[in-house]
Amino acid sequence: MAEHELRTIDRRQVLLGGAAAGAAALVMPPLPAMAGQDQPLTRLVPSTGEALPIVGLGTWITFNVGRDPVLLDECAEVMDAFFAGGGQLIDSSPMYGSSQATVGYGLDKLKARSKAFAADKVWTSSSAEGPRQIETSRADWRIERFDLIQVHNLVAWEAHLDTLKQMKADGQLRYIGITTSHGRRHGDLERIMRREPLDFVQVTYNVLDRDVEERILPLAAERGIGVIVNRPYRRGGLIRRFAGKPLPAWVAETGAKSWAQFLLKFIISHPAVTCAIPATTHVAHVAENLAAARGPLPDAMLRQRMAAFVRDI
Repeated sequence: MAEHELRTIDRRQVLLGGAAAGAAALVMPPLPAMAGQDQPLTRLVPSTGEALPIVGLGTWITFNVGRDPVLLDECAEVMDAFFAGGGQLIDSSPMYGSSQATVGYGLDKLKARSKAFAADKVWTSSSAEGPRQIETSRADWRIERFDLIQVHNLVAWEAHLDTLKQMKADGQLRYIGITTSHGRRHGDLERIMRREPLDFVQVTYNVLDRDVEERILPLAAERGIGVIVNRPYRRGGLIRRFAGKPLPAWVAETGAKSWAQFLLKFIISHPAVTCAIPATTHVAHVAENLAAARGPLPDAMLRQRMAAFVRDI
């Protein structure tokens, strides 16, 4: 059963058999397919209903290329392939070296500012420095405003969220959020999600790093918060781990034709996930990632089978 045909998914399905027995039914938004078979499936941003392709583009490490003209053009080619394949959300951070300027170079060269859902972060322990850092990031991206700014890894989160809420109220920003990675500080994240009017959270989630299934993903669904997934391949570690191992015959049910697509489909088929952001420097990998967001997605039972198969390898 393809997930975009689902309308109601109970909490036990959302948790993939986790510790939520007896929880009430959880109504999730469907996956509306974009026009044309060559376009990725989309999910609705819970706070607005805006449709967003479920595979985005990360820039950590891969876009930190300095001023090397050859590498800058290679990154622009990656962005060109990403937009041509129907991608929208690009995620970066001032923590990522020159990655923001690389994105700005690509948007400028491709004349593609209108195609990007621009997601960035504020990352400084100084609350007073936050607005200045955001403005520097905006200039690096060469855009008029960001679609989303997130407090990176909960650094000085209270002060920065105050800044972001005011920017949103003033029309300088469309969405606000907060991030964590490597499975850290989920308890703090949960408390912030319950307290603050967030549009997005960003967390680490993949077929082996599944802690967020227990509380964070169900809470995001309950609170109407979008979820962006980082480290879907553990910086390629998961793909290298399974390289050379055959995919199971039943993988055809997922539409996956490679381990990368198998791993990505597991993530984006979770109904609480809005967008996953694999990073890459290869045009072919962009096409492979976006292809995972087309066609059927595994349902809850098939997701359990995928997780069990990987666990037993």
